Amino acid sequence: MEGGHILFFMKKIILALAAFVLFMANASAAPVIEKPWEHGKLQVSANHRYLQHVDGTPFFWLGETGWLLPENLNRSEAAFYLSKCAENGYNVVQIQTVNGVPAINIYGAMSHPNGFDFSAIDKPGQYGYWQHMDYLVSVAERYGIYIGMVCIWGNLVKAGLMDEQQAVAYGTFLANRYKNCPNIVWIIGGDIRGDVKTEVWETLAKTIRAIDPDHLMTFHPRGRTSSSAWFNEAEWLDFNMFQSGHRRYGQRNGDGDYTIAEDTEEDNWRYVETALAMKTIKPILDGEPSYERIPQGLHDVNETQWSAADVRRYAWWSVLAGSCGHTYGNNALMQFWKPGTPGAYGCKTPWYEAIEDPGFQQMHFVKDLLLKLPYFDRVPDQSVFVGTYGERYERPIASRGKDYIVAYTYTGAPLTIDLTKISGKKKHAWWYSPSTGALTDLGEFDNVKSHTFQTGRSYGAGHDNVLVVIDASKDYLNNK
Repeated sequence: MEGGHILFFMKKIILALAAFVLFMANASAAPVIEKPWEHGKLQVSANHRYLQHVDGTPFFWLGETGWLLPENLNRSEAAFYLSKCAENGYNVVQIQTVNGVPAINIYGAMSHPNGFDFSAIDKPGQYGYWQHMDYLVSVAERYGIYIGMVCIWGNLVKAGLMDEQQAVAYGTFLANRYKNCPNIVWIIGGDIRGDVKTEVWETLAKTIRAIDPDHLMTFHPRGRTSSSAWFNEAEWLDFNMFQSGHRRYGQRNGDGDYTIAEDTEEDNWRYVETALAMKTIKPILDGEPSYERIPQGLHDVNETQWSAADVRRYAWWSVLAGSCGHTYGNNALMQFWKPGTPGAYGCKTPWYEAIEDPGFQQMHFVKDLLLKLPYFDRVPDQSVFVGTYGERYERPIASRGKDYIVAYTYTGAPLTIDLTKISGKKKHAWWYSPSTGALTDLGEFDNVKSHTFQTGRSYGAGHDNVLVVIDASKDYLNNK
């Protein structure tokens, strides 16, 4: 028996050593993830249109909507989710820090066990709500991801669950707890108009900013509105955010607070144009467009669901209109639905399957392309198109720099371009697939005022393509 025990323990030791060797091999083979903040903290660019780091490195906000991450995922699930976000190019995850007063997470821990008194929030020997939040922030940091921290959801404040005095206490707690984390962006509001409980939002924002001046701050508004309508001149607001929302054209649903013209519900580029036409220009992005897999109009689960093609369109329309980035959303991911738990908006796909959805995996192609080009030169310019184009899905959209043009067509329609709008005696052109990132080389062209490019695709909604035209003397794409 004694010899059997020795043999048993020797086998255990050998297995343990083998596991350790395998772990070390995998660890050494793991890709090194660049931490964006290694280029310095985030700030607004000199032209007030984009975000950058202190050393001048451009930052393209590619956000993922992980609203209920703090409440619905445990540690291992959260780490897996954040790893998949990093793998697919996301550098921001927007979270709903608390969805109740108190909020209760998957471990049964409460966010406000003593109301807005946070003096004894960390109990020895307990894994509390805020320790779990700390863990999420630290794992996101490991993967090079910023946490867009929506401090408290708007309807909670609207219901009177946080007043000005409590906003001071809460803002002080949050700012002191996370001011030294490199990967925080503060998001005031949360699906609410800025003229509802304005004094509470202003108090929360100013309290955080006084303690933490080093992290950027914005405001997440209600659907079909923009923070620029209320806070564009506020010193605490570094960049604007709008929520184009989940409605399709003509789907008003009795809303009484529309700020947009009838039948323009899907035209998220309009919010960008409006904000960038203001006297004070600040960067702007769509912080909540239509989600992949969510019913059109949101509330009727029998409606058609938004698709990958739709979420691509929202991204390219917004960005080429001049946005500093874009946020993607997915019905399953935003609530982290899994079988056996309550769900919303007709969700029937587990979140761990939704990370394989095409829209989730295709968003990074817009970031990949624009970061290859002179970033801060980019301005929206519809004048690069020759001729007349339609509205809604028929409307192409374009940005250009001094020596490049990027134009998007949702329907695959031909694009007629004025090539003299950019520098160069010769122009090189490609089609760039927004769903695969593949480049199709079209060759070089003379510097003429009108040249028509055929996409080579059949015509129809969702047959989208991106035209890239560059001064032939440049080699930005390294693919001549």
